[in-house]
Amino acid sequence: MRTRPLKVALLGCGNVGSEVARIMTTHADDLAARIGAPLELAGVAVRRPSRVREGVDPALITTDATALVKRGDIDVVVEVIGGIEPARTLIATAFEHGASVVSANKALIAQDGPALHAAAGRQGRDLYYEAAVAGAIPLLRPLRESLAGDHVNRVVGIVNGTTNFILDKMDTTGAGYQEALDEATALGYAEADPTADVEGFDAAAKAAILAGIAFHTRVRLDDVYREGMTEVTAADFASAREMACTIKLLAICERAADGGSVTARVHPAMIPRSHPLASVREAYNAVFVESEAAGQLMFYGPGAGGAPTASAVLGDLVAVCRNRLGEATGPGESAYSMLPVSPMGDVVTRYHISLDVADKPGVLAQVATVFAEHGVSIDTVRQQSRQDEGDRACQASLVVVTHRASDAALTGTVEALRTLDTVRGVASMMRVEGE
Repeated sequence: MRTRPLKVALLGCGNVGSEVARIMTTHADDLAARIGAPLELAGVAVRRPSRVREGVDPALITTDATALVKRGDIDVVVEVIGGIEPARTLIATAFEHGASVVSANKALIAQDGPALHAAAGRQGRDLYYEAAVAGAIPLLRPLRESLAGDHVNRVVGIVNGTTNFILDKMDTTGAGYQEALDEATALGYAEADPTADVEGFDAAAKAAILAGIAFHTRVRLDDVYREGMTEVTAADFASAREMACTIKLLAICERAADGGSVTARVHPAMIPRSHPLASVREAYNAVFVESEAAGQLMFYGPGAGGAPTASAVLGDLVAVCRNRLGEATGPGESAYSMLPVSPMGDVVTRYHISLDVADKPGVLAQVATVFAEHGVSIDTVRQQSRQDEGDRACQASLVVVTHRASDAALTGTVEALRTLDTVRGVASMMRVEGE
C-alpha cells in the first residue's frame, strides 16, 4: 500500500457532507485497504464556520472554498453544496488545479454536465456523480458500465422520495394532498418550500441525467417535459383504484421505436398495482430499466438522506481514488448518438380523462365524436349521475380511458371538449403508464 495519503477537499458539511466526513474517519482503515492508499481530509469549506460539526477537526474548516480547491495538492474534491453557483466555478477550478471531482449536484450536472465533462477531460481527471440520482441506489454506474454492451430502450422511475411519500399517503390513508404534505414536512421529508419536489423540478433534473447516460446522447434540463403533482386529488385515486391502479410521479425516459429520437418527461401517472413500481412505499425510490439483452431490471432503495447519499459519494470517491493511483480515468461523457429529443406532443401513451357533463341524452355521443375527430380511440367509458346541491340541472361524471394516442392528439381533444356546451369542465387528465 502506498503510504502517502490521497488528499480530499470537502465542499459543504451539511447532512451529506458531515456523513461523508464521519465515514472517512470511522472507516479509514477499510477505505485505505480498498483504495490502496490512505485518505486524508485536507479541508472542509463551509458558509457558517461557527457551527459545531461533530467529528470534524475545527482546524480543517474554512470559508474560502476557492483557496481550498486551488491548493494544488488536492487529489479529489467532493462537492455537496448543491445549486449552480458557486459549485460550477469551484468544480471547474478544481479541474484546472489537478483534482478529480465527486459531486452529488443533480441540478448542475443536468444543466452543465457536458461542459464539466469536457473540463475534466482536458485535464485528464474524473467527474463522478452517482449520488446525484436516487441517493444510495447504485444506478448510474450500472447504466454507464454494466449495461455498456446492451441497448437500453426505456428507463422509468420514482426518483423523488418526498412526492412518493405524499402520493403513498393519499393512496393508503385517503389523505388529501395538503394533509399528506403536512405530514411529509413534519417528518422532515419535505422542505419548508417543497416546490422543487412537488412541481417536479428535482425529478426533471434526474431524468435529464438518466436519459443522457442511458441513450448516449445529450439531454438538457430544458428538454424534459415537467408536470407537478399538486393537482392530484382523492377523486383521481378513487378512479385509479377502480382500474386496479395507483398514482406515482414518474420520470420516464424512452427511445423512440425507430431508434431515431428520445423523450424525457416527468408527470403523475396511473400505473397498474401489478407493476413493480406500484409497490414502492413512503419515501423510497425505484427505477425500472428495460433493455434488449438484459430485459427488465429493477433498482430500489432509499433515495435521499444524509447517510444513504453519503454512501453513494463514498463509492465514487473510492473509484476515483483508485483511478488516481493507477494514473487512469474512468468513463467520461458518452454522447456519441447525439439523438434529437422529441417534444412531448410526440409521446404516445394511454390517458384517463374525467369530465363534468350535463346528464342528458346525446352527451356521450358528442364526446365520442370529438375523440374520433382527433384520432383518439376510446377504450372504456364510465358515467355516473349526481345532483349538485343548489344546482337544479342534472350533472354527471364521465370517465374516459383511451387506447394509446399521441400527447398532441389528446391535448387537441381536451381543448375541443372544453368548447362543448354539454361539458361543464375537465376535472382531470392523467396518463396511464406501465402496461
